[in-house]
Amino acid sequence: MGSFDIITLVFLGLAVFVIFKLRSVLGERTGAEPPPFEGLRRDSQPVTRDDKVVNVPAREAESPIESEAPPPAFRWEGFAEKGTPLADGFDAIAALDPGFQPASFVPGAKAAYEMIVTAFNNGDRKSLKNLLSRENFDAFSQDITEREARGETVQANFVSIDKADIVAAGVKGRVAELTVKFVSQMINATKDKNGAVVDGNLDQVAVVTDTWTFARDTGTKDPNWRLVATGG
Repeated sequence: MGSFDIITLVFLGLAVFVIFKLRSVLGERTGAEPPPFEGLRRDSQPVTRDDKVVNVPAREAESPIESEAPPPAFRWEGFAEKGTPLADGFDAIAALDPGFQPASFVPGAKAAYEMIVTAFNNGDRKSLKNLLSRENFDAFSQDITEREARGETVQANFVSIDKADIVAAGVKGRVAELTVKFVSQMINATKDKNGAVVDGNLDQVAVVTDTWTFARDTGTKDPNWRLVATGG
């Protein structure tokens, strides 16, 4: 029994020694230990798939290719080629009249063309006077006078105005000038005093090409363009 007690005491001593060493290495929980890993994960802000998507457009916006603004459209696009005399003429007119726009001028020129041709055929001097320069009015009026002296009349109908292209532009002093080439279809015939057709054909549509020049004094408040020259 004595030997048993001695052996038992030896093992008990070794057990106490081992427990003491373990506590010295691992330590004890005092309540100030760092939280477990799950607690740290709850407080953190992990990068999610949505976070990654948000960052992609920011990098693309910094690309020099996509941030470039498109070049401005040419001012006279559709009416003149860049660097041509016609474009230079438009620039010169716009310098005197900042509100000048070919897109607005062309419909007015077409209307004036039809009005002038119709007034001339009808011998309407009053309408012509407001649409022509003094020199052109005198020439048109003289032709009407001669036609009336012969007893002739004109019968004409516009079918269509197919083209009205500005072919020249420029300034002379403060006077702006624009030359327009018209291509139209009309029925036109001149009759003598007896009603016989002496020129043209009432049963045939003729294609007529005219090149007319209009001018406007930009130094006045008068916004109207007047016919100053005609040609075929």
